[in-house]
Amino acid sequence: MGGTKVVVYGLSTEGYFIGSQMAIKGADVYLIDESTPSAISLKAEIAKTYPNVSSLKEDEPLLAMEPIDVAISKAQYLFFTPRIRKTGQDIKTEIRSKFKDATNSLKKNSSLVYTLPTGFGGNNENISLLEHITGLEVGKQISYFYYPLKDLNDQPKNIGSFNGKEDPKLAELLTTSKKEKKFVAISSSEHFHAIDILSSFSKLCSILEVCKYTQDEIIKKDLSSDSLQEIYLDNMVNGLFDLKSLGSSFEGTNTLMYLINGSIKGIDGYIKRLIDEIRATLKKNDLKASRTKIALSWTLDQHEMRGDKIEMLQNLIFRLRDYIGDVEAYEGPNFDLFHSDKTTIVVACSKTDFENIQKTKQDSNLIIVKANPLCETIQ
Repeated sequence: MGGTKVVVYGLSTEGYFIGSQMAIKGADVYLIDESTPSAISLKAEIAKTYPNVSSLKEDEPLLAMEPIDVAISKAQYLFFTPRIRKTGQDIKTEIRSKFKDATNSLKKNSSLVYTLPTGFGGNNENISLLEHITGLEVGKQISYFYYPLKDLNDQPKNIGSFNGKEDPKLAELLTTSKKEKKFVAISSSEHFHAIDILSSFSKLCSILEVCKYTQDEIIKKDLSSDSLQEIYLDNMVNGLFDLKSLGSSFEGTNTLMYLINGSIKGIDGYIKRLIDEIRATLKKNDLKASRTKIALSWTLDQHEMRGDKIEMLQNLIFRLRDYIGDVEAYEGPNFDLFHSDKTTIVVACSKTDFENIQKTKQDSNLIIVKANPLCETIQ
């Protein structure tokens, strides 16, 4: 790996993670933070010292730099790992704009590795755009790979490659276990990713829909002792960006679109149910909206490539404020929300947040709603 020049475009959690792995293996890695004009050098010792982007940004160590266009022009592999924060139709525009910035200086015999989910056919559009920007032909003068990153602990088993062409050096850069990466055609890689995403959402929405009908306290008690209580809103939103990307690659109605739209509706239906549960908690405890505070406890990773969770949190705040004026988001283990003259309803949006609340709960004026499939309430 020594001397292999790798540039990671986008100082995201996912980008830093794979960049660190490659640096530790001896590759010459440069990271590009989209908000700065320089590419920073990531050496093995820095990658070992700073386990994630937050720790690196917090400490701000002095690192060697070079201009972005110079770094990209020397890159043998360019990984496209940007942070996407726009929503709706603006997402495509934002991705396209960053893609142009990232690939503008790519030279002959380099390789682009695209790590955002595209849905079906999205990589063909990227390949056309790459050829247009660089003036190089994919498969002959420049290479293109698809490697949709979602879960850092469970990375894709396959690397999508133009014409299924293998690249042993890239496989070595990305392999972390004994199981080697397999190269498949790009369209096959899109299909594998679609199966993964649809499988996880089909399972999740089955759980959410069944739990919607759980009114009986005995059934609730039995179900809450199961692994269902380990699923929180934080888990439910994982991959929503991928699901929507898949949905936007189809037109008309077919069974696949029913699955995709059904899953999106299932998540939205859960949000409505969570809000109804919070309102019911007010009613059950004879609480006036003006004397109640809602604290949404959701510790978010601000550096993730996908902005789904940030968007979902904003959506939840907006919808709750229709009923209660005092709604705020909190994150981290040390938030201080318990010294309030109002009754506080804390909504725990992840397992970690719930555990943090349990540790710091000192106030009897506190009601906890777990944002899990059963919307459990603890008083």
